[in-house]
Amino acid sequence: MEGDGSDSLVTIKNIERELICPACKELFTHPLILPCQHSICHKCVKELLLTLDDSFNDVGSDNSNQSSPRLRLPSPSMDKIDRINRPGWKRNSLTPKTTIFPCPGCEHDVDLGERGISGLFRNFTLETIVERYRQAARAATAIMCDLCKPPPQESTKSCMDCSASYCNECFKIYHPWGTVKAQHEYVGPTTNFRPKILMCPEHETERINMYCELCRRPVCHLCKLGGNHSNHRVTTMSSAYKTLKEKLSKDIDYLIGKESQVKGQISELNLLMKETECNGERAKEEAITHFEKLFEILEERKSSVLKAIEASKKLRLDKFQTQVEEYQGLLENNGLVGYAQEVLKETDQSCFVQTAKQLHLRIQKATESLKSFRPAAQTSFEDYVVNTSKQTELLGDLSFFSNGIDVPEINEEQSKVYNNALINWYHPGKEKADSYVLEYRKINRDDEMLSWNEIEVHGTSKVVSELENNCNYAFRVRAYKGSICSPCSRELILHTPPAPAFALMGSGGIQLEEPITAKYLEYEEDI
Repeated sequence: MEGDGSDSLVTIKNIERELICPACKELFTHPLILPCQHSICHKCVKELLLTLDDSFNDVGSDNSNQSSPRLRLPSPSMDKIDRINRPGWKRNSLTPKTTIFPCPGCEHDVDLGERGISGLFRNFTLETIVERYRQAARAATAIMCDLCKPPPQESTKSCMDCSASYCNECFKIYHPWGTVKAQHEYVGPTTNFRPKILMCPEHETERINMYCELCRRPVCHLCKLGGNHSNHRVTTMSSAYKTLKEKLSKDIDYLIGKESQVKGQISELNLLMKETECNGERAKEEAITHFEKLFEILEERKSSVLKAIEASKKLRLDKFQTQVEEYQGLLENNGLVGYAQEVLKETDQSCFVQTAKQLHLRIQKATESLKSFRPAAQTSFEDYVVNTSKQTELLGDLSFFSNGIDVPEINEEQSKVYNNALINWYHPGKEKADSYVLEYRKINRDDEMLSWNEIEVHGTSKVVSELENNCNYAFRVRAYKGSICSPCSRELILHTPPAPAFALMGSGGIQLEEPITAKYLEYEEDI
């Protein structure tokens, strides 16, 4: 039972995280022990069950789909809690026969069976520790007498049989000497009252007196005789108490003996955290530097390309302008036509002939240009379209790599292809990789390259099946060690044959010859 020594307050100060319910994230309130041996507040179990109950009854509700036992659940209505606590309560046909929900502590599914909450043990030990923690936390806050007339006095004792706290005077009044109440068990002031005898949740009138070693839970003699534990190995409660107490004591002694080692490892972990922080920032700075260099190159290329396009545009516009001026001269009262009209006014025949001959040739040339009109320049800038497909693909494949991982090389002599392809490679460096990624893709006739297909391989060879006939395929491989990868190897281009081969039989029939793939692909390394 609970003592009133100050030494217990010292050990209780640093264990708050062990006293927090994994569902509501607050100090345990009437904790129950789940079959997975984790504890959870009584109210939290109810809320989880009611949430499941609502989710089965409201299948189409968005709210039910979004509920999660890992989150703080809304408080259920009192009528639902009363209904689920009622001993004779049973589910209707729309609700499941068994109650299964994920434990908030370990996330494993927990099945409470038909008895539901009533089949769970109350963790009185944890409840007592939580109460001691609460008292240590409030320190100077006194527990007042429950029987005093106002104003109440500070209590000095708590009766475990009456579940009440008393000051000295009230204790003498309500527990007079020579009566049955004088024999009640009392402790120091507390608000945590628990029964003196742990009763079986399956058989409520039977006390717990045995321990099932298979299920690792206390049971009564009826559980062993004809219940769920009839074929299980059980031991006496005193034996289980002694064994578990010895084991727990040894565990505690071991941990206390390793205190200096744990402190040293904590210091090492703190240093590693600082080192990780520094290295992470350094890696970010290096990545930023690399990207800034890429940006500079892109800006330089962008400026150069734009200047070339602008120069070509200006040259073409100048040609068009000259051609426009020439054609404007053909119009009446403009240029050539006006000049020709003035020449026609010449009456001297010799002078007219002298001038008109050259003018006639010019007009004839202009007339021919009208018959076969051709612009002086092209309006299309197709030759100035920037092809960034390869660069885009390379940028998309940007990844981390280390100089410590060498680039694997594909062995062209040992790599064969038919309707399947056997690709062999080797790692030239001393340090081997953990795994490889083989990439391949089909190359169309117009040299259009499709996206890469990836296969993870743990060896140095791989058979790629279901390739199309009479097609070019590109293969490349990269190495991985942990999260670090090497650059891709040089690409190997292989061409699949036009069609499967056939062999004639001696009797005149035709039989499909064993695929040549079998000759090439005698093995594939186990992966």
